[in-house]
Amino acid sequence: MTVYSINLGIGWASSGVEYAQAYRAQIFRELQQPAKFIFTDLFQTENLQHFTSNIGFRDEEVLWLYSFFTDLRIAPSTFSKADLEATFSSPILRTETGPKLLRYHLGPDFYVNASLCGDEEQYVQRVEYVSKGNLIRKDYYSYTRMFSEYYAPLNDKPQLYQRQFFNEDGSVAYEELVSNQQSIFRFADRILYGKEALVAFLLEQLQLEPEDLLILDRASGIGQAVFAHKGPAKLVVVIHAEHYNAKGTDDYNVLWNNYYEYQFTNAHLVDAFITSTEKQKEVLEQQFKTYSQHQPRITAIPVGSLSQLRQPQGPRQPYSLMTSSRLASEKHIDWLVAAVVEAKNTLPQLRFDIYGEGGERRKLTQMIEAAGAQDYIHLKGHQHLAEVYQQYEVYLTASTSEGFGLTLMEAVGSGLPLIGLDVPYGNQTFVDSGQNGFLIPRPESDDPAYMTQAFAQQIIAYYQQDRQQKAQAYSYQKAEPFLHEHLAQAWAQFIEEVSYANTL
Repeated sequence: MTVYSINLGIGWASSGVEYAQAYRAQIFRELQQPAKFIFTDLFQTENLQHFTSNIGFRDEEVLWLYSFFTDLRIAPSTFSKADLEATFSSPILRTETGPKLLRYHLGPDFYVNASLCGDEEQYVQRVEYVSKGNLIRKDYYSYTRMFSEYYAPLNDKPQLYQRQFFNEDGSVAYEELVSNQQSIFRFADRILYGKEALVAFLLEQLQLEPEDLLILDRASGIGQAVFAHKGPAKLVVVIHAEHYNAKGTDDYNVLWNNYYEYQFTNAHLVDAFITSTEKQKEVLEQQFKTYSQHQPRITAIPVGSLSQLRQPQGPRQPYSLMTSSRLASEKHIDWLVAAVVEAKNTLPQLRFDIYGEGGERRKLTQMIEAAGAQDYIHLKGHQHLAEVYQQYEVYLTASTSEGFGLTLMEAVGSGLPLIGLDVPYGNQTFVDSGQNGFLIPRPESDDPAYMTQAFAQQIIAYYQQDRQQKAQAYSYQKAEPFLHEHLAQAWAQFIEEVSYANTL
């Protein structure tokens, strides 16, 4: 019996979905439950193994759609510059170096760009072959060549027309023909039209048994293939975010989140849905009773757990605030920056550290500099925070929607009170307003000026009430049910009940 979790992609700044899977992997190891984690995106800028190992997956736990049909292992990049140079059929005339880049000139109009990785940039990750100014091929490596892309010029731009995926001995396992962004996958014994067909073929090759579980974490572009080709395995759908639009819902119709509409519409084919919180479970159960003929099984299992409640080794830094998330627009870190700048007029000792990476970094940097706040607001980048939370006094969050909020759980597990919006479901799970922080009512429209003032006022109110110790103790109390042993027990019971239902 094996549990397969299906996702799309993963990156250096992973979302809560990937962290939830990593927690799940850890629990399955402890339960000695065989498990695999399937990623279906095509990874070109980075070796998938670097992403998965960084977040805690073991190589043998990972399946990649595009290497599944080869004999290649998931492994770190170890293909060296010397290995690459041994493949050249022409002598190296000269080389040029740049940040993580080495250019080999092999002829007057022919050069090779090697993108490098490793602590000393000793390994080759991607190679581009350029002839007479035209890109003709890209090779992608881990410990050997994984796949190649072939290009031809079209309107003075390189046009991808083919990929080949290789076995360890260099033989072609299969190829992908690309035309007008449409793909045909050609194997020795079959032709598959489109990526969904490739996903379906993978599921068929798994030879799923009735006791196996397929856990669908993300479904965009692959959901129909999973539903149609799950075979006798049990299908479980995890709800990672708000699942419906409240403004578009009335007494007669519900507007499902696009990411879950297909799964909900076909709920009769789903053996169980998993929500992260009891509150969301209750909402979803009531909605199925109101709007659907289906009454599926819905179970609440937190997407993460705490190994322990972490106490500070010394005094917390006075007047210290923190947050941690992807630096993305929907996280509204800009509201928090503006609020801290405003609150500092009343609380001059305030300092605010922001952990995480993302597309909003430049905007936030400019905002901090424009406010002259570089001395007390800092972008700290992506870090492992297990021993960091307890150094601070308050955790801020301005996200308008959190299905669970792993960082919220970790924050209260280190005794941090929270200040955030009164929105489903994470904030409402971890904060009792007035006890271990404040929940700010969210107005109909998100007015940055209002949000700035609202957060600033609550930051000031928290410190003026001078009840930090009681608030910290209350956060530890809220965190206790999320200790690891409780989550492991919940998963063991769920697998037992769902996997072997109707199989005897």
